[in-house]
Amino acid sequence: MTEWKACLAALQFLTRLPVRVSLDYTNDLFRRSAAYYPIAGLAVGLLVAGSAWLLGRVVPPAPASVLALGVWVAATGALHLDGLMDTADGLLSHRSRERMLEIMKDSRVGAMGVVAGVLLLLLKFALLLTIVPAPDRWLGLLIAAPVWSRWFAVWAIAGWPYAREGQGLGALFAAVTRSEARTATVWAAAVSVAALLACGFPWVAAVGYAVGFAALSGLLGYWLARSMARKLGGLTGDTYGALIELLECALLLAAVAAGSR
Repeated sequence: MTEWKACLAALQFLTRLPVRVSLDYTNDLFRRSAAYYPIAGLAVGLLVAGSAWLLGRVVPPAPASVLALGVWVAATGALHLDGLMDTADGLLSHRSRERMLEIMKDSRVGAMGVVAGVLLLLLKFALLLTIVPAPDRWLGLLIAAPVWSRWFAVWAIAGWPYAREGQGLGALFAAVTRSEARTATVWAAAVSVAALLACGFPWVAAVGYAVGFAALSGLLGYWLARSMARKLGGLTGDTYGALIELLECALLLAAVAAGSR
């Protein structure tokens, strides 16, 4: 029952799905919920892929892709997108560490944040426009990418210090350890392979894509997180969201490129 509550906490925190359960949000619950971030990614992926599949049978690919993108953003309440824009504003300001953290904490969005957000949404639209008219099994890629992007976020939380010294919502995850990250790895591998198999991929391809997602997410995510941490002295809640958004797009872009070949 305890782990079930941790899974529900991950869904409540990372998505806007109507998980109508009252939970006692202790630090321990937040810590354990990190292991289930891939499950939250699965929920987002299923919602977006299901919407893309249904809309693609009702309207042409372009409007279907726009509407599916709206579902994608709404599924998380733009939580991670907001983190990406705040991170872009801070890191691309080329100011001191303290000033970058102040900029990221500001609720206003600057020019670099707007540019980063627009470019990311355009890329997601282009990816959806490729997937919607493609064979149905490509929807499995749309399900798996959010799983692995959130998987790496757990490793980032466990692997780098929190930059704000106990301040902000992200500080609740300061106690997350590699134990939660290892559990998240098991969940990510299991649910992504299952999703790809359910969408029609053969065993070898499903396992191959899962391994590829893990490798790319780990390598690219490590480089991004390390670069951010070197400038900020650690990571923050905003950078976790930025990592999720950037890795989600990178994984799906690589998978679409491989699939089209």
